[in-house]
Amino acid sequence: MASAAELYRYVDDRGVVVLDRHGVPPQHISRGYQVLNEQGRVVREVPPAPTAEEFARLQAQKARAASDAQLLRLYASVEDVERAETRKLSELDSVMGLARGNLQSIRNQHASLRKQAANHERAGRKVPGNLLAQIENLEKEEQSLQRDLKRFEKARADAEVSFASDRQRIAELLGQKQ
Repeated sequence: MASAAELYRYVDDRGVVVLDRHGVPPQHISRGYQVLNEQGRVVREVPPAPTAEEFARLQAQKARAASDAQLLRLYASVEDVERAETRKLSELDSVMGLARGNLQSIRNQHASLRKQAANHERAGRKVPGNLLAQIENLEKEEQSLQRDLKRFEKARADAEVSFASDRQRIAELLGQKQ
């Protein structure tokens, strides 16, 4: 609450400096104002609200500081980043190796079932429905594994980029050479 001896100095819509004992109207608060004592001395200054660009810059700075703090909690050195990268890439390589092995196994099964279907056709018999269903299921599994493999490859590439960025930033923050 304003004390009786305080004056508020602000600039109105027309650019005129206004002194008011009742406070600053809400529409002018965002431009900033000063609180003066009874001698006319500034006792408190409220700065203008930041512009959209300043606000965006401040938010980016806060985000960068939070990101830096997180990196410093995770890694004490560039070597820590490199060890984490090696571990993560090894995990992804193992998963991709398993997916490739499964894919090869499915392809072999698929080829075997296609041979069986071809043998039925050459013998003039109708290909059994369960054999066709198995072939169709294997084709779906193969497509699914190929999608998984692409996803793992993308995850590996993303991890490489992310760790390179983390390595560079940790080096900057700790003043270490890469």
